[in-house]
Amino acid sequence: MTQSGKEASAAKGLYIETYGCQMNVYDSERMRDLLAPLGYAPVQSPSDADLVILNTCHIREKATEKVYSEVGRLRAHKQQRQAAGRDMTIVVAGCVAQAQGEEIMARATEVDFAVGPQSYHRLPELIARTARERGETLVAEFTAEEKFDALPARVADGVCAFVSVQEGCDKFCTFCVVPYTRGAEYSRPVEEVLAEARALAGQGVREITLIGQNVNAYHGAANGRSARLAELIDRVARIEGIARIRYTTSHPLEMDDELIALHGAEPKLMPFLHLPVQSGSDRVLKAMNRKHTAAHYIDVVQKLRAARPDLALSSDFIVGFPGERDADFEETLALVRAVGFAQAYSFKYSRRPGTPAASLGAQVSAAQMNERLRMLQDALIGQQRAFNAAQVGQTLPVLVAQRGRKPGQVHGRSPYLQAVHFEGPESLIGAVVAVRIAASTQNSLAGEWTPVRGAAA
Repeated sequence: MTQSGKEASAAKGLYIETYGCQMNVYDSERMRDLLAPLGYAPVQSPSDADLVILNTCHIREKATEKVYSEVGRLRAHKQQRQAAGRDMTIVVAGCVAQAQGEEIMARATEVDFAVGPQSYHRLPELIARTARERGETLVAEFTAEEKFDALPARVADGVCAFVSVQEGCDKFCTFCVVPYTRGAEYSRPVEEVLAEARALAGQGVREITLIGQNVNAYHGAANGRSARLAELIDRVARIEGIARIRYTTSHPLEMDDELIALHGAEPKLMPFLHLPVQSGSDRVLKAMNRKHTAAHYIDVVQKLRAARPDLALSSDFIVGFPGERDADFEETLALVRAVGFAQAYSFKYSRRPGTPAASLGAQVSAAQMNERLRMLQDALIGQQRAFNAAQVGQTLPVLVAQRGRKPGQVHGRSPYLQAVHFEGPESLIGAVVAVRIAASTQNSLAGEWTPVRGAAA
């Protein structure tokens, strides 16, 4: 969970809580930009906010319950402001709002309206309407194309930025609600993406992450034809000022040969890829409707590493999918050992109403899921620690992104998306500098930087 925005003094305070995926982080940034012309500026605390937006994600367990818990926490702030003669508008946005907006409105009377992910461009209209009539629910009634067309120009917030290039999903994995909450796959035209990337580069952005629910399924319009992700990355790489490019989240079936080859050919494309596999069992993968096998996934990984030998991988795993047997779980552990991951996210299966998996029999017991998750995470954390430890003694190019937590310290990103902390001046922010890695933990690296002529790029 992250908070969007920095403290600012303004007539109207805006507080956004962002849950879940990077697409939601991007959406929160765009909401902030959309509301700025109306006089809303980010504040650090909901107690100072005239408008609070909970930007939700439906993928994780107990997503709806988290909304009710957060609304309950906001209730006291809203009552205090009302007692002082100032109101607070509470909005639930994102995938939970899309899936269960009407129920939220009925149960949580403090919520003024709910807005799905394809409709947040109408926030100004809805906020104005709320002043007259409370409690209207709006879910996604618009296409992704209409949403992107209605958004204002981006305002950069740092040297790293997300750029949404694709939205929605046509894969229909049986455990996932994204096709129902985000809609069908839509890819933004190439020139529209390039225009946004150029504008961000002009504001000092050095690293761009192209994002989408199935980003490597990108097929944006380009001069009367369809361009795939490899072509888009190639064109973004030519933009002056852009030093690094990443993309997420990918599907194994969409890793075409052109994209794989680009990992070896384009130095601006970072050697770190998030490629979800979910399970190492073909039987479970078929029940999940993933449409790939464990062998196919490993073959894609081998091709990627042949193209870029230093490539590191991240992935997603679900344990306890309905019908998963001990043998299936052992196949997942075998895949983990065979591939080796620098980072990974693992979760217990949780039912999502309306998804095919929710009605499957042979649900795995909570005790079994807990034990399997523990075993899987032990293996994955061990690989992550080993990968980070292997960087000790190496000199890595680090993009300096912001001040560090301690005085005199700055914080940046390695090519493998590791957090790197080292002593250095704030004037390094935005530069790529050579940092010798001195120590590692599970989640970050500590380094040493020596000012040398030509060290910054």
